[in-house]
Amino acid sequence: MKLFSHIVAFVACLCLQTAPAGAQSAQEKETARNATRERLRQVLETAGKRSDVNVTFRQSDTQPYNFVGIMQSGLSHTDGLEIVISVTASGTIGFRVYPHYKGGYINVDKAKDGPALMRKLLSWSHSNFLFWGIDDSNDVFCGYTITLESGFPPEVIEIVLRSIHNTDGFVGEMRALIDGSSPSGGS
Repeated sequence: MKLFSHIVAFVACLCLQTAPAGAQSAQEKETARNATRERLRQVLETAGKRSDVNVTFRQSDTQPYNFVGIMQSGLSHTDGLEIVISVTASGTIGFRVYPHYKGGYINVDKAKDGPALMRKLLSWSHSNFLFWGIDDSNDVFCGYTITLESGFPPEVIEIVLRSIHNTDGFVGEMRALIDGSSPSGGS
């Protein structure tokens, strides 16, 4: 019995001494999140000036870890693409792109054929670079999430930003489901 208690004590000591390698204090996590936000700010300033992005990003007034911008040039089917980029507490950078169509968001509850629109979004999530979804208000967005486990990836952020413009063409394809308009041609 004495041997068993010594083994239990030894194992307990080992467990207390070996914290998970990825464990960080709350302050370390906040410091890392702040550093990521500042690196993201620099990438957005540079990448936003590219002719195939052409978006001025600003830090959100209400969410300090979010950046927002509107893509408006070169679009055929949307009024604009509202881009929200978040530095999350869980070590990711999340992109949410909300197409503005005929003066507002695309909402599945207001669409001519909401169930068909949701099926189309789900199908595109299977086959596209950016995934599609709806938020808590049932507004349609496309998105992308980047993990920071392997470090900060400025090149990936730029590629995602350059790909956002393609969202306009998908809105053209969903027009008949939104309001019954022809899926081809301008707005």
